[in-house]
Amino acid sequence: MAEGESKTFNLNTWIALTTALMAVFAAITTLYVGKYSSRTVLFQAQETDQWAYYQAKSIKSYLYEVQKQEFDIELSAQPGMPKAAREKMIKAMENYDKQISRYEGEKNEIKAKAEELAGSKDVSSHKAGNFGYALIFLQIAIMLSSVAALTKKPYLWYLGLATTSGWIFFFLDAFYLFY
Repeated sequence: MAEGESKTFNLNTWIALTTALMAVFAAITTLYVGKYSSRTVLFQAQETDQWAYYQAKSIKSYLYEVQKQEFDIELSAQPGMPKAAREKMIKAMENYDKQISRYEGEKNEIKAKAEELAGSKDVSSHKAGNFGYALIFLQIAIMLSSVAALTKKPYLWYLGLATTSGWIFFFLDAFYLFY
C-alpha cells in the first residue's frame, strides 16, 4: 500500500509542478496579449490621426486649386483687365501652384506614415491574436491537468501536456510570424 501511495504522490507532484509551470506561462502569455492589443489600439489611433491630417492637407490644397481656377476664369473672361491687376492675379496663381505642390508633397509624406502605421497595426493585431490562441491552449492544458489530479487519471495529464504544443506553436508564431 505504501508503494501505491508513493506512485499517487509522485503523479500528483508532477501534475502540480507542471500545472504551476503552465500557470506561469499563462501569466506571461497574458502579458503579451495585453501588450500587443494595446499596441494595436495605439497604432490605430495614430493611423487615424495621420489620415485626418492628410484630409486637412487635401482640403487646403483643394482651396488653393479652386481659387487658382477662379482667377484663371476671371483672367480669361476679362481680356481688357488692367495690366497691374492681371500681373497681381498671375503672381497669386503662381503662389497657389507652389502651395498646391507643397501640400501634395506633405500629403505623400503623411500617406506614407499612415500606411506604415497601418502595417504596424496589422502586425500587432496578428501577434495579439496568436498570443490569445496560445493562452487558450494553456488554459485547456491547465484544466486537463487539474481534472487529472482530481480523478487520478494520468492520461488526462498526458493530454494536457500534449495540448501545450498548441501553446508553443502559437507563442512562437506570435514572435516570428511563421505564416
